[in-house]
Amino acid sequence: MTDLATLARDIRILKDIEEIKRLKHRYFRCIDMANLEELATLLHPDVTVDFVGGSYRFQLAGAAEYVRMIGEAFHADFVGQHNGHHPEIDVLSETEATGLWYLSDVALNLRSMQSTIGTALYRDRYVKLDGVWKIRTTQYERVFEIVEPIEKRPNLTAHWLALHGKKLG
Repeated sequence: MTDLATLARDIRILKDIEEIKRLKHRYFRCIDMANLEELATLLHPDVTVDFVGGSYRFQLAGAAEYVRMIGEAFHADFVGQHNGHHPEIDVLSETEATGLWYLSDVALNLRSMQSTIGTALYRDRYVKLDGVWKIRTTQYERVFEIVEPIEKRPNLTAHWLALHGKKLG
């Protein structure tokens, strides 16, 4: 029979896993909507980033730098859709956890008239600061990536970033 201390620990771990899932879901939403203010609250101040695509490797350190980069990349002439699926989260301690996520994404850069469709595996490390889970390390490597020119500007009947994204010169 399970004792109360083990049951309490298991409940805490399940609660932590759910909080981390919600953190990563907010991360994807904030990126696609260029919600930079909220995105900053999800990241550890010293977050590290390492993204490997078919023709690029993007690395940086620091929440302010990452948020700035997202503001530049997810601009008013951009459409993005990122979904994180099948989370595999391991709580290592009361303040540390890791996560593996399967990403599916579509990106339309209407400024360069280029589309990207693909999948990737995100590998994250999370830390709990002042009782709140933050992304400490985030990295992905593409499973596949298709980059093609957009021949004709799509007829967007809704376009959030056109209204709320940064207007590039």
